[in-house]
Amino acid sequence: MLTTLAVANYRSLREIVVPLGSLNVVTGPNGSGKSSLYRAIRLLAETAKGGIIPTLAREGGLQSTLWAGPERFSRAMLQGEQPIEGTRRREPVNLRLGFTGDMFGYAIDLGIPVPGHTEFLCDPVIKRECVWAGEVLRPSYLLVDRHGAAIRMRDNQGQWVTVHRNVASFDSMMTEYLDPSTAPELSVVRQQIRSWRFYDHFRSDAEAPARQPQIGTHTPVLSDDGADLAAALQTIREIGDAAALDAAVEDAFPGGRVSVANHDGRFEVVMHQYGLLRPLKGAELSDGTLRFLLLAAALLTPRPPAMLVLNEPETSLHPDLLPALARLIVQASNTSQVLVVSHAPRLIAALERETGIVSIVLEKVLGETRIVGLEALDVPAWKWAAR
Repeated sequence: MLTTLAVANYRSLREIVVPLGSLNVVTGPNGSGKSSLYRAIRLLAETAKGGIIPTLAREGGLQSTLWAGPERFSRAMLQGEQPIEGTRRREPVNLRLGFTGDMFGYAIDLGIPVPGHTEFLCDPVIKRECVWAGEVLRPSYLLVDRHGAAIRMRDNQGQWVTVHRNVASFDSMMTEYLDPSTAPELSVVRQQIRSWRFYDHFRSDAEAPARQPQIGTHTPVLSDDGADLAAALQTIREIGDAAALDAAVEDAFPGGRVSVANHDGRFEVVMHQYGLLRPLKGAELSDGTLRFLLLAAALLTPRPPAMLVLNEPETSLHPDLLPALARLIVQASNTSQVLVVSHAPRLIAALERETGIVSIVLEKVLGETRIVGLEALDVPAWKWAAR
């Protein structure tokens, strides 16, 4: 489980260190930085898949995603006694992402390329990557260290051994230079990150794939777009917690139940609702009903991920369905770390009634995203590796 998330110089996240628990709710007014935090976590996940460069390219390149304000705010700026203006930089331009967990920590430092050395000026250059043991990065805790073009790791005696010297500036050590036999810690971190799942705005329009019959195959993990909803629900029935699925549907739609029709190998969702003389097919379901079933399939997965992130799951749901959704989310947090980004007061209130929840309320001050009520002494310890 992640205990701390750290982001620096990504969009409105100039410098933010977020404490995390098993169930986390991120909220705040529009424009406070909820989407930036969500996208930063997704960007961090891309490091384990070799996708951080193309992901930044889709956002306009590194320069378009960097914090656009001053490197630091003076006290006079914060008090309104001095206009917001740039100051002489103390550190090189960077975008940094990292986390600490129960076992290991990981951080990556991205910088801008030097003109004249390459024409790929929109691609970030990976300056530093580290994996360490413990809560805070310290030299004695480092296990794997990529500095520029060289990667070194500790051997069985704790001595440093350089294993690569000519790493391309755009290649992460998480994907291109991983040997589980010689770098087991790096392998564990990568497997953890690659298991993270993100669900963001399922389609529920008339042409949504989840409404159409699809070839049915075992689906322990619902796809990002939910096209394999029927197969995922049937997989839960056969190898997952069928009773929990039935209870979730009954909780949201009293007297209702969901089944899967098999048409020559093509699966289709079928919803039985109290008072109706026939079941409704996927094409007939309301947007809210379809989205609730999609969320139920994601949350009741037979293969729980290390972390499950839901971005605005309340979209298209009737407010009366939000308490049932909250109970599903709480249940999922027993087997996965869950992070929910939401601005629905009823869903937030239902989740915040749970003990042990970490409530992360964001605000924006002078363009910078901050956590409301997080005093300096409450901020988790964090240290970035120097270049």
